[in-house]
Amino acid sequence: MPVSSHDAPRAFFASLSLVRTVTASALLAAFAVSVAPAAALAKTAPPKAVFDASAVAVPDRYSADTAQQIFAAGGNAVDAAVAIAFTLAVTRPDAGNIGGGGFMTLYMDGKPYFLDYRERAPQQATRDMYLDDKGNLMPGASTVGHRAVGVPGTVEGMWEAQQRFGKLKWKQVLAPAIRYATDGFQVDAGLQKRRDAAAKNFTGKTNFEAYFSNLKTGVMYRQPELAQTLSRISSDGGREFYEGRTADLIAQQMYGHGLLTKQDLIQYKAAWRQPLSADWNGYRVLTAPPPSSGGVGLIQMLKMKADLKQAFDGLELNSAPYIHLVAQIEDRVFADRQQYLADPDSAQVPVDKLTDDAYLAQRADEVKPDEVPGATPVKPGLGEATQEKAQTTHFSVVDKWGNAVSNTYTLNGDFGSGVVVDGGGFVLNDAMDDFVTKPAAASPSGASDSEANTVAPGRRPLSSMTPTILLKDNKVALVIGTPGGSRILTSIFQVMTDLYDFNLSPTDALAAMRFHHQLLPQKTIYFEPYHPVTGELADQLKAKGYVLEGQSFNGDVQLIRIDGTTPEPAADPRGVGVGRVIR
Repeated sequence: MPVSSHDAPRAFFASLSLVRTVTASALLAAFAVSVAPAAALAKTAPPKAVFDASAVAVPDRYSADTAQQIFAAGGNAVDAAVAIAFTLAVTRPDAGNIGGGGFMTLYMDGKPYFLDYRERAPQQATRDMYLDDKGNLMPGASTVGHRAVGVPGTVEGMWEAQQRFGKLKWKQVLAPAIRYATDGFQVDAGLQKRRDAAAKNFTGKTNFEAYFSNLKTGVMYRQPELAQTLSRISSDGGREFYEGRTADLIAQQMYGHGLLTKQDLIQYKAAWRQPLSADWNGYRVLTAPPPSSGGVGLIQMLKMKADLKQAFDGLELNSAPYIHLVAQIEDRVFADRQQYLADPDSAQVPVDKLTDDAYLAQRADEVKPDEVPGATPVKPGLGEATQEKAQTTHFSVVDKWGNAVSNTYTLNGDFGSGVVVDGGGFVLNDAMDDFVTKPAAASPSGASDSEANTVAPGRRPLSSMTPTILLKDNKVALVIGTPGGSRILTSIFQVMTDLYDFNLSPTDALAAMRFHHQLLPQKTIYFEPYHPVTGELADQLKAKGYVLEGQSFNGDVQLIRIDGTTPEPAADPRGVGVGRVIR
């Protein structure tokens, strides 16, 4: 039995009864030092505020309210980020999640970090698992139902981040999400619209309707099974999802239908990686490394545009000549993406070469104002892109102590695979569709991929998620990210250049027109419903040889800019997000 603190002095003296030369006062002094808690001997002053306030830019008002509660309780940026993530798993069941995965870029106590909690392929997954006996892709096999599900990483990622950097107790950061799941939240029209569209794919194939048929505008939507799941995770820690009752429910849901097993869950671990880092425009860019393709692509685009300063000088933002030059840069970025980028744990990814200044200057030199779109095939520059689904969620967080979190996570498609865990109340991802599901062939979207991103046991699929932080003089200057699939990196690039090359305000930079181009299909410029390409601009682009194509997705960039000591959050006007300063 351990000695109590009350009896410890007596035991201490008894053990030294033969040492008669030592005085009682000396013994007491020695005892005081020996049992004093380490924390008491190493008290440090509370951290000094670096900024005037904390701030968030988030996809909905519920997650903004959650962040405000966490900061009021003394939490830091990571506490707020984790609480936001769990809240969005309740209030944005189409994209916020505990059944998916993602990436987190952090700047904590003056140091950069990156956390990869991307989904992984189950151990039973095989390269050709989505092909029929004739080698043809089976429609919907990688997007709908149990076989589309990868091993979820979100809960492990949030647990890892909060345990390493959080100030509050784990239960505190989950409390707001549990409350929303128990008491409900009011469904908006946009969420019902996404539900209705998804249901067309899932009806008769999954149990989606049994859980989400009542997700209708104005309804106070309650999720008691999800509340129970979150309560278990709150009480038992993040590993409960992978080893406890929740893991059993997932395994039961998958048994006989999918490949994911409880052993896959037990084996899942998030990975701390070194964030990509590059100098640009007087700032230090911290962004996502592989298995994201987005960070490499973003750095390539920023540096190539800087190398082409003379060609861009005098061009009006989003004019036809401007779009033409950017499209050529994007051709080269996506050519490199499809050939070289993959899960770094299963393939050699030449990141240093792809982001090398000399290499990018050489690539930029290939870009010509008079280039005819599609006339000369663009090849990978070191020797030789999947158009991902856009339904992802991003949020940006800064605290008053100068810490920051940029987090992007996803179910892949709206409501993922459509498979809901019975008894758990949450949707599972369809991340397996981010692999090359038909090897050695172009994907249906027209973007091609390399062998390195084919399905393999334990492999993480390539992603475009690009949570990004900019530093100025070692202080956070910008936190930014967005959903959008392969449009993520091109959207972030455009907002960043609008901010810093054209000196637009955060509000104006987010409201400006955005467009997208990638290697394939050739000569195609995609435009958004929010700001379509029409009139004279459309005519000028068509005259250059481009095909214009609309898309249903608008984007939802969430950013916080800090100029001086005051954070300036801004939410994309295309969505219903909230930018909030919290004092």
